[in-house]
Amino acid sequence: MDNNAMLQLNGIVKKFNAGTINEKIALNGLNLTLDKGDFVTVIGGNGAGKSTMLNAIAGVWRVDSGSVILDGVDITNLPEYKRAKYLGRVFQDPMMGTAADMQIEENLALAARRGKRKTLAPGIRKSERVTYKEMLSELGLGLESRLSVKVGTLSGGQRQALTLLMAAMREPKLLLLDEHTAALDPKTAATVLDITERIVNENNLTTLMITHNMHDAIAHGNRLIMMHEGNVIIDVRGEEKKKLTVEDLLEMFRKASGGEFSNDRAILS
Repeated sequence: MDNNAMLQLNGIVKKFNAGTINEKIALNGLNLTLDKGDFVTVIGGNGAGKSTMLNAIAGVWRVDSGSVILDGVDITNLPEYKRAKYLGRVFQDPMMGTAADMQIEENLALAARRGKRKTLAPGIRKSERVTYKEMLSELGLGLESRLSVKVGTLSGGQRQALTLLMAAMREPKLLLLDEHTAALDPKTAATVLDITERIVNENNLTTLMITHNMHDAIAHGNRLIMMHEGNVIIDVRGEEKKKLTVEDLLEMFRKASGGEFSNDRAILS
């Protein structure tokens, strides 16, 4: 077993509608290892298996075969709710990671206390408020002066930034970002990606980030993987990754898959 590995996916197979005319092999013997502190961007065409991989890690359903090892522990058969305390996840929909009818500070308090023994002390302590203000001010979105505002009144970008902050507070072993900027306009998406990079680096979070944008996949993280038909076909890191262009990626895809990359949105955005 690799002691420096935070995540190991070994031979993961996942079929949908198995045994029917609509059978689809979403993950086809997928192997992937993430070292502690890796920030891996994931790109691929529609149906390549990107979100299916995240769902396999999160335990949304059982894999058909293979194993999921998190920080040396086999979690393959652990139900989703038991894995949740080890994982942070931000979805494409900004509405999913926060409680809209609760205040910003209440959302942060919930995140901070999650998984800890419940105490009887009601409300939010003054010292906690000071901490929340400091954390929010680092986002640079002016939220530190709006602790008592209901989260439902925030913009999509503000909500995603808050969700990221909440996920990092729990110090997850693994942060899963599922196209978390796809629903945002380009300027807001860029802001949220910068915040993501900062939060990941400051907390040294091992991170898997699916993106539909090849430029973003190249610009962020220390490693880039490209998926195709339920497998990883390209895996680039370090200096080689920094030098990549979109054209390089398309050429690598062509060589590895024997076909053209068919997602225009990924290329053009």
